[in-house]
Amino acid sequence: MALGERLPAIWADPATRRDHRKALLRCLIEKVVMRRSARDKAEVRIVWRGGATTELVAMMPVNSLAALPRHVEMENRICELAAKGLYDDQIVQILADEGHRSPWRGTAVLPSTVRGIRLRHGIKAVHRQTRWPPVKGCLTVTQLAERLNIPTKWIHTQLRRGAIRAIHEPSGRYLFPDTDHAMLAIRQLREHHVKTIDLTGGSS
Repeated sequence: MALGERLPAIWADPATRRDHRKALLRCLIEKVVMRRSARDKAEVRIVWRGGATTELVAMMPVNSLAALPRHVEMENRICELAAKGLYDDQIVQILADEGHRSPWRGTAVLPSTVRGIRLRHGIKAVHRQTRWPPVKGCLTVTQLAERLNIPTKWIHTQLRRGAIRAIHEPSGRYLFPDTDHAMLAIRQLREHHVKTIDLTGGSS
């Protein structure tokens, strides 16, 4: 019982070897039943020791874009968004939010997938502007990093993870409110007091 409370920490500990994790699973799991319900997904049923069960659907990698059930929809969506002037990384995020994925990924959409489809349809990438006019009352990633003395890489990582929601312009620039409330929220995220913050005008 005491060990049970420590299992998540033991599993996440980098010092726990791969063979130890496997042994731990053998102690906890009676059997796993997997049934391929479609070319790109499988239904999984885990039977735990003690009789409890867990059922889930696992997305399986496939070897081609055409093997994805929604590949036509995704291809049309990429062409539509690219024609509107969105950048590949913006299209990647939109597609991921809409439940699309690349063939060799369970959930993620790769920029290379978007770029390949875009080029196949002869749509050139929009030149990304590297200098933007300042916006009153807002800070850029670089300005925010300087204000709070934190790495720009950390900010980009939190934006990519969705831990920070900020204004995202079509040009690709992120903007953050230049307010005490926003600065406090980012410090709290940095110090792990909160898991997510919304700086787009919604609630944290």
